Amino acid sequence: MRKLSGAAGLAAATVALALVVPGGSSAAQTTAPKPNLTTLVAQAKQLEFQINALSEQYDGLRLQLSHAQADAQIAQQAAARGESALSIGEQAVARLAAENYMNSGLDPTLQALTIGNPQQFLSQASTIAELDQSSGDKVHTLSNEVNQALRDKQVADQQVASVTALEAQMNAKKKIIDAKIDVVNGAAMKQAMAVFTQTGHYPNVIIPTANTVGEQALQAAITREGDPYVWGAAGPSAFDCSGLVVWAYAQEGIALPHFTGDLWNSGVHVTRADLEPGDLVFFFADISHVGIYIGDGMMIDAPDFGQDVQVQPISLDPYVGAVRIG
Repeated sequence: MRKLSGAAGLAAATVALALVVPGGSSAAQTTAPKPNLTTLVAQAKQLEFQINALSEQYDGLRLQLSHAQADAQIAQQAAARGESALSIGEQAVARLAAENYMNSGLDPTLQALTIGNPQQFLSQASTIAELDQSSGDKVHTLSNEVNQALRDKQVADQQVASVTALEAQMNAKKKIIDAKIDVVNGAAMKQAMAVFTQTGHYPNVIIPTANTVGEQALQAAITREGDPYVWGAAGPSAFDCSGLVVWAYAQEGIALPHFTGDLWNSGVHVTRADLEPGDLVFFFADISHVGIYIGDGMMIDAPDFGQDVQVQPISLDPYVGAVRIG
């Protein structure tokens, strides 16, 4: 969850400002002022916001890539079958041409049809009316096979191009994410966030009973409290926000997509007033963050880059809606 710096939390963190960024001094009079804690935290949170959103976009591309790779494999298999059928058809026409030659000399049309160029074959096949009915049927069948083989190859080529384009998008997005992570990992921001996050933890939560699938998944998620946020991770010891949900429900035998956009459509939407433990709660206009509802306005989530899996109030984020799985 991209935890917004509430007034109380930030005010408490600012008390420790002197521990992170020294106050004004005679040296500071002659150099550019260092950013204060409030500024550093705001900058870090904005970067974490962007990293989280980019990470979810990356997860979405990863799912698209998986589908595209499967489609490409199917298309390539179809193209291979088409090539095989085409080869068999060409052999049939060759036999037809041989028979025709033995009986009455090689018909010019059949001679053209034995040329191995598929496009030229199709243009010549339009003259099948010149052949007798039996020969015409054979050539017509082969013409259909040539057309299908060409279509299969075109689809296969398109699917391979789609896979290549998705891989390029993912690589570009990964470079952007890595660059932002490097900035957040800078010494000043790490110190500022260390002070800030001291105010953001809540007592351990124990769910005494778990009768529903959602409650059982919640129990699993709670066992991961304290594990680090790692973008793209789905357990067993590191998670991003959707990865924690995917892992928790997988412990109950339920396979969910590792992408908030797809999770939003993976169950029944429920109102905020009807929330139950185990429901998925979503945040931000682009639905780029998700947590698992605990009860009493609290949830567990993998908040952001640099923050561990933890329990937090759902009121700290722009709430979008909730989904119940199962």
